[in-house]
Amino acid sequence: MEGFWEHVIVVTAARYSVFVLCTLVFLAVFELVTSYKNWEEIKKGNLAVAMATGGKLFGIATIFRYSIEHNDSLLQSVGWGVLGFVLLLMGYLMFEFLTPIMKVDEEIGNGNKAVGFISMIISVGLAFVIGASIG
Repeated sequence: MEGFWEHVIVVTAARYSVFVLCTLVFLAVFELVTSYKNWEEIKKGNLAVAMATGGKLFGIATIFRYSIEHNDSLLQSVGWGVLGFVLLLMGYLMFEFLTPIMKVDEEIGNGNKAVGFISMIISVGLAFVIGASIG
């Protein structure tokens, strides 16, 4: 049974399952900090929300990609993934704070595609920087 836990398929399935679970939790956290309901807005066709949410999803996946690549154990990967998510969330909140001429969340919720696009690019860019820093 000892070799079972080291088999590449088992390890892949475990990492995949944990990544999906973490992604669901992290998206729920993003849902709590935004003034709009992500999935309701996407269902209505709000492209700005879809881009911002897609950027967050891509960001989370990119952080976990680096976390898995640089850590042998599942627990270490999750730990670095959680830290990376916290940094990504802080980046999102700083974007809102550093743009005092508009309320980013409100603009995205209202369908401003330009703000949704820049939010997506910020999430993607931050994910690459965060991922490159993961140990």
